[in-house]
Amino acid sequence: MSAQTWLDRLDGASYALPLLFFLSMMETLLIPIPIEAILIPWMLTKRRRRWTIATVALAGNLTAAALGYWLGLLAMEQWGDTLVSFFGGAEAFDSFSSDIENNGFKAILAVGISPTPLQIAMLAAGATGYSFLMFLLAIGISRSTRYYGLALLVHFAGDAALNLWQRYSKQIGACLLVLAGIWLWFIFK
Repeated sequence: MSAQTWLDRLDGASYALPLLFFLSMMETLLIPIPIEAILIPWMLTKRRRRWTIATVALAGNLTAAALGYWLGLLAMEQWGDTLVSFFGGAEAFDSFSSDIENNGFKAILAVGISPTPLQIAMLAAGATGYSFLMFLLAIGISRSTRYYGLALLVHFAGDAALNLWQRYSKQIGACLLVLAGIWLWFIFK
């Protein structure tokens, strides 16, 4: 099945947007593979829905970020070592905790804009007691920039990008599948 056929089926399904919400949550909480791998081709082929797609992805991301923050706030004492090792290690956690204490909003904003996974940032923000509202504001601004920026990119570069996607979608899909396999191999080896 081609990527175009898959996207057409996905877009026509009643579960498409709830699935995107769920995938965005999973990308934020557990799977550090950027959701843009789904968003970009979906926005390219279904341009009339690009703003809806971006909004649903943002809503899933913010929901997961809030859950991760509260997990950091409430569970770090009891399960901290397990959570930290699962999401990137003590060194990354300690480094980001220090960044939050020194430059909280800027540090969270930077992580949210970059393709860096949010897991450590969420746990550290909660564990350090960083303001929940400021945390959500930083995540909201940064992820809005990413997702609505993609929608703008599709708006302005749509036809050229769509032609590239249609020409190379199988190769891009195969590369993403290989990268996901390599990531899983490193995680579970």
